[in-house]
Amino acid sequence: RFISSIILIPVAIFFILQGSVFFIFFLSLIFLATCYEWFKMSKKNKLINFFGIIFLLFSFYTAFYTRENSLNLFLLIMIICIFTDIGGYIFGKMFKGPKLTSISPNKTYSGVFGSFLFSLIFGLITIKYLDFELLSNSPHLFIIFLILFISLVSQIGDLIISYFKRKAKLKDTGKIIPGHGGLLDRLDSFIGVFFFIGIYQLL
Repeated sequence: RFISSIILIPVAIFFILQGSVFFIFFLSLIFLATCYEWFKMSKKNKLINFFGIIFLLFSFYTAFYTRENSLNLFLLIMIICIFTDIGGYIFGKMFKGPKLTSISPNKTYSGVFGSFLFSLIFGLITIKYLDFELLSNSPHLFIIFLILFISLVSQIGDLIISYFKRKAKLKDTGKIIPGHGGLLDRLDSFIGVFFFIGIYQLL
């Protein structure tokens, strides 16, 4: 799992920073792989299968649109989602405690607290060291709320995929990433956040 992360993280960073055709190529490959995993997971229900593909298409398009219009905003969202996952994993392992929901048995209330804490700390650090014109004049309370809200949507996205995995009686959505499972297993939180951002942009 650690080796997979060491290989994949620099590759992802390269394509994200390059943008343009490189990012489109990278995002397209991930989109096709996640669609394949979703199709296999929900193939018994054609309606859910169809709406799931639309959901993925909309989320990935929003990710592309966000990256092309603001690299800093894209990086902020990624960092919040990543540290939401890391915080939840660390606090869940360290403190355990009551389970959050039967949908995802590994989720605990301590993990939720860790997710919010880590996302807030590293989100604020990111905003401080990156140039955010949109947030430069925003009240501190608004910025804190924004980070926590993105973290919340990230966790909901995780639970949604966990729900469908549970219905399909699957532990992982795939085996493409050694030690991690499928791409949907790793990108569920990002997909949820970008879907919500896309809806917000349409309003």
